[in-house]
Amino acid sequence: MQLTRKGLWSGIIREYRDFLPAISDEAVTTLLEGNTPLVETTNLKHIFGNLRLLLKFEGLNPTGSFKDRGMTMAVSKAREEGSRAVICASTGNTSASAAAYAAKAGMKAYVLVPDGGIALGKLSQAMMHGAMVLQIKGNFDDALNIVKEVTKSYPVKMVNSINPFRIEGQKTGAFEVCEHLGFAPTFHFLPVGNAGNITAYWRGYREYHKQGIISNLPKMMGFQAEGAAPIVLGHPVADPHTVATAIKIGNPASWEGALKAKEESGGVIDLVTDEEIIEAYRLLASMEGVFCEPASAASVAGAIKMKKEGILNDGDTVVCTLTGHGLKDPDTAMNSSPKPTKVPADLKKILKVMGF
Repeated sequence: MQLTRKGLWSGIIREYRDFLPAISDEAVTTLLEGNTPLVETTNLKHIFGNLRLLLKFEGLNPTGSFKDRGMTMAVSKAREEGSRAVICASTGNTSASAAAYAAKAGMKAYVLVPDGGIALGKLSQAMMHGAMVLQIKGNFDDALNIVKEVTKSYPVKMVNSINPFRIEGQKTGAFEVCEHLGFAPTFHFLPVGNAGNITAYWRGYREYHKQGIISNLPKMMGFQAEGAAPIVLGHPVADPHTVATAIKIGNPASWEGALKAKEESGGVIDLVTDEEIIEAYRLLASMEGVFCEPASAASVAGAIKMKKEGILNDGDTVVCTLTGHGLKDPDTAMNSSPKPTKVPADLKKILKVMGF
């Protein structure tokens, strides 16, 4: 007997064609990104009370982060236009995604990353996918400026979120939230680094609202790390620093888009400390079974902060985007966890350590 599967997910470009710029079918480059779960928390009532808290876990995209949503669009469009190479500056996730989608498209990928400022899991991905990885003596903003100069004079397509097709792809996360819930949440919390994601989600919500698919719009709540909070401070940060390397950016490319999302939605752009980020990071893994990378936990750290300040109330529906998987940054995971207990291979001694 032959089984026929129907209704399989086909990636965001084909699933949301009516809401995305046109791309020829033969140019579509997909790893079947999107359709990530909206995980409802069950063990955090001691913190959040009777509001409904859900986690949009983007770490379950093909390369382990939300970047795949935008990258399928950017690389597909570059392929349609005849480009044979792509380039990006990255704190990690963009490089991994660009390298993977370029490999799928049969294109060359060049990625510029800060030397020592990228988590091992992300660097290894870019290398395995065959990208030329260039580690520069500088930060993300220095790398991005170089990428801009390269693309002015050479036949290489930039796939950073300055590329408008990236934002178009990333807005589909908002579509999925609405479809999974049946409505838009009261609040949507996101980490803010280069600020493309909060810009994109707000665009997605507004488009679904305009089409009458949803009747309400959420307040957009963006959170930067304290040592890398240029939007909160109101000026670029020359030397950003944070354990959350994915959002260690001193001059966000989508700064204006983030401010627009905040102002139009009635939300906030605020900051959380590294200690608050790590606490939320550990909390999610140990109490909800969701292992995200540190930067992802900035969204939940922000929600905890807003709950303490009385902004969130019982009955609210709160969505926190978790931008990447915890395996992206194994070093931070190991440093934030109790060390393994060494015991002899002796049943009695093992049972004693176990408390039996």
